[in-house]
Amino acid sequence: MQLIKTDVGYIVFNDGLPENPSKNWFNIEYWRENKAIVGSSQGRYTTWFIHHLGENWVLRHYYRGGLIEKISRDRYLFCGLKRTRAMAEFNLLNILYREKFAVPKPIAANIIRQGLYYRADLIIERINDAEDLLARLDRASMTQEEWFALGLCIAQFHQRGVYHADLNAKNILLDKNKFYLIDFDRGEIKKPHSSWKQANLKRLLRSFNKEKAKSSKLAFTLNNWQQLQQGYQSIKQ
Repeated sequence: MQLIKTDVGYIVFNDGLPENPSKNWFNIEYWRENKAIVGSSQGRYTTWFIHHLGENWVLRHYYRGGLIEKISRDRYLFCGLKRTRAMAEFNLLNILYREKFAVPKPIAANIIRQGLYYRADLIIERINDAEDLLARLDRASMTQEEWFALGLCIAQFHQRGVYHADLNAKNILLDKNKFYLIDFDRGEIKKPHSSWKQANLKRLLRSFNKEKAKSSKLAFTLNNWQQLQQGYQSIKQ
């Protein structure tokens, strides 16, 4: 991991990049002018898919949620570089990727200082041909073995002490037979404890039930959840 100080803040990036990133990397107009945008994902805000240096990347700007969004759309109080949302997520992904966990490779993060506040962006590897779990279940059901494998995947993260702040069906990707966890904003490595682990699982279950209520054709049942639990419990916590 390397760090560059810019005239407006900092850029942290992966050691393996063939060139140092610039501020332009976090400006979508730069990529548009260079015809490097290959797609996007529409949610509350747009996430951009970029092709550069022979790789596919995801560019995401950090936005606030909840009521505070009405006061400040994308500004955060600066309490030190390591505590910025982008730096913390980049560091966590860097640790997990090096330990061969199923996460996207971190590419670069950008922190822009503005007095007491900052704005931030993150670039990560795009996992080619993967689809989020919600899209998969809307399209087709998963096998018992796949549900077991998903539970096993989550258990491996928990065993390492990895807390995912927003574990839901859209933050799980499936590429062929491999599951990935994405979006580790506000995630951390903490002392393993059953309370936060079970809270993580309950959050995931709520997301399945919420999406099932929206679409009755979603391929999720209580039996599927039990299959996931069997995979989770196959690893001693």
